[in-house]
Amino acid sequence: MVDPQRARYIAGVEGAPPVPPPGGYHGARRATAPTGAPSPILSTAEVAKEKQPANAIGWVALVSAILFALVLLGALLAGGTELLYGPTMLALQLIVLGVVVGAMFTRRGRVLGASALVITLLLNVATVGAASALQTSASGSYGGQKTSEQKHEEAFPGVKDTASSTILAQPSLEEVRAQSDAALAEIRSRLSDRYGYTWTEVGPEDLRPERNGYSGESMLVQYISVPWMTNEKIQDYERKLDVMSVIEEVLVEYGMFGMYSFNDPSSSLDDGVLQDFYGSADPRTQHTWEWYTDNYPDPMRFYAVMYDLSNDPSGELRTEREADGAKTGEPLEGLQIYFLAPQLLSEDDRAEFEERMREYPGF
Repeated sequence: MVDPQRARYIAGVEGAPPVPPPGGYHGARRATAPTGAPSPILSTAEVAKEKQPANAIGWVALVSAILFALVLLGALLAGGTELLYGPTMLALQLIVLGVVVGAMFTRRGRVLGASALVITLLLNVATVGAASALQTSASGSYGGQKTSEQKHEEAFPGVKDTASSTILAQPSLEEVRAQSDAALAEIRSRLSDRYGYTWTEVGPEDLRPERNGYSGESMLVQYISVPWMTNEKIQDYERKLDVMSVIEEVLVEYGMFGMYSFNDPSSSLDDGVLQDFYGSADPRTQHTWEWYTDNYPDPMRFYAVMYDLSNDPSGELRTEREADGAKTGEPLEGLQIYFLAPQLLSEDDRAEFEERMREYPGF
């Protein structure tokens, strides 16, 4: 038996709910789409069009950028700095960049083109080449681009245009060290006895490898003795001359020539140069004196330098001396003395030097 209440909904129109009154129910609102708004529903063709894969140029751009980046990294690891900056690499870089830009202007290749552009900006001839140059400079690894002859020259134990016989005939490192130490000790002793000066050792002995003239290091060294400096100021003009005279007496006894004054007008230096280097063209008002001598043809060179801050009205020298004193602990004013000798061969290396020189009969 059919329920009379339900029957009105499953029969014809006579069982349907009553229609709304004219004008609708009170307070009701009907949602309407904005006039002219596009329909959010896409057709099957439009959906397929939106999901189309990237075109060929996009993939070509991405693969080209990756492969070129790998080539650059390979050259970097191999130390090929010259290869990175060669015309071939530059031409390839332009080709890859052209493909990437072309992909960026196509709708279906734009995404892959953007990825390729990022790779190109990060890894290119400029960035990888700069990294390779820094690596090569820091390590000195230029050998990969050199011929066997160049490598042979680079290992030359002597110095270009200096005969091995000249090197072997001159005093050894040990002989120069002993002579300079003795001369410095005698200078300090005489000046201390005459003027009561005390001394400070302002740095250690310094040995620096000499270049051989073929992009390598020789077996020779440049010797700089321990520099000594007075703890007392020397500001009187006549006293300065007397001090230099005592030093010259000692050095002549050790087979060296008379002293030469760089700061004196007789040195033939222009007055402007004297002003720049020594604070004045007049030795009486100069803040720095620099005297020199040597024992040519032997390699010993001697320097005596006086600093006098009473002749430094601008304070420029004081600033420099304070910086030096902060590093070495040396006095700001006074006399500094030391020896320098280039291209010295140690007695311990003499046999090896002669043996290695036999490999260079034409040098």
